[in-house]
Amino acid sequence: MKGHILLIEDDTAFQGMLREALEERGYRVTAVNRAEDGVRIVRSGDFDLVLTDVMLPGISGVEAIPRLREAAPGTDIVVMTAFSTRELALEAVKLGAYDFFSKPFSLKELDIVIRRAMEKRRMQGEIVALRETLRRDTPTSRIVGESRAMRDVKALLERIAPLESTVLIMGESGTGKELIADTIRALSPRAANPFVKVNCAAIPEHLFENELFGHEKGAFTGAATAMPGKFEQAQGGMIMLDEIGDMPLAIQPKLLRVVEQKQVERLGGRAPVPLDVRIIAATNQNLAERVREKAFREDLYYRLSVAVVLIPPLRDRKDDIPLLAQYFVNKLEGTLGLPVHGLSPDAIAVLMDHDWPGNVRQLANVLERAAIAADGLICARDVMAAIGTARGSNVGKATLSGMDLKTTLRMVERNLILDALRRCHGRQTEAAVLLGLTPKNLWAKLRKHGIRAGTEDLLQQT
Repeated sequence: MKGHILLIEDDTAFQGMLREALEERGYRVTAVNRAEDGVRIVRSGDFDLVLTDVMLPGISGVEAIPRLREAAPGTDIVVMTAFSTRELALEAVKLGAYDFFSKPFSLKELDIVIRRAMEKRRMQGEIVALRETLRRDTPTSRIVGESRAMRDVKALLERIAPLESTVLIMGESGTGKELIADTIRALSPRAANPFVKVNCAAIPEHLFENELFGHEKGAFTGAATAMPGKFEQAQGGMIMLDEIGDMPLAIQPKLLRVVEQKQVERLGGRAPVPLDVRIIAATNQNLAERVREKAFREDLYYRLSVAVVLIPPLRDRKDDIPLLAQYFVNKLEGTLGLPVHGLSPDAIAVLMDHDWPGNVRQLANVLERAAIAADGLICARDVMAAIGTARGSNVGKATLSGMDLKTTLRMVERNLILDALRRCHGRQTEAAVLLGLTPKNLWAKLRKHGIRAGTEDLLQQT
């Protein structure tokens, strides 16, 4: 249906003709004879357009316009009359009518007016939906989680983001420190300016100074041109020093000077370069403990920790696991095209029972593995198999249906292999690809589980 039209017309013959013409064009039509009935009906129905005559028993179509608009503010009104005068048209529009035309009129003319009104309503609906989306789609909405701990984190981000203070983000690996940094940037006045990210753990010690501070031409052999460092590249914006706890001790005094003096000196340079850069540092280490171990400078620690954001590990906010799981499943369905429609309650129970040493990153990886193996709906066996095969996982002491975990995982693995072979009609090379294994590894697992390779044998082992 193209839309729902309320037709107010007291001429029975004309009403029938017009209703038939509109329905032939795909519109749903509700017709009444009096304006008072139209006001009552439009209040309780979902109408896209009101088409009303002017000369009606009781109140006129023009007099009904304010009442119709009050009853259904988002519904446009088109007035038709055999008594066409400029004054009447102006009065109808003044009272809120969308358009006005005279009897007799052609159906082509009617089509144009109705299509314009419907298009206007559609666009208004899209604008309302867009405004609602924009209202909900704030930078902090990207942080999935409604636990008390994560609500506190979001509130803290909204307080510190507009400031110029240096921020230290602390959390275990996989908790989402980079997402927190992105959120601070998005909420800050520097959102449109450069955001340079540096992984301190990935830079060799002898390249650190050059990478961060840059060099002048001729500063060392091979320095054919001058090169600004990461701090200068972030000029006017922000720089994220990720894994700051891994920064070599010899570089820390130079970073401290940059933080304190807001200027940087290139290798081989003669004059310092003023900086307008906000610093965000992040680490999965306990910097206070590193300070006690003399592995991190105390003065630098205090300079960086002006505003501290502590991200709780996933095991301490398990209430967020169902939300996170559904978020990742939706993402997998949209980005990878996996036909996964959700998670079963027992799958959620398995997720809730795990401690997630790899935090949110591990949860995302496990769900991707489970989604690949699942058949539409992710079940407990898919999740447990994914946890069991994930590198570095710590499955713990979970049980399923009264079985110990080792037995359960063995059963799940066997069923997954059988299912993959059935899907591939016994073709082992294709099944190995589906399972993410090499053909050699698949052969080993077939022997381990006592699975005979022939297609007929597979069908007998269901």
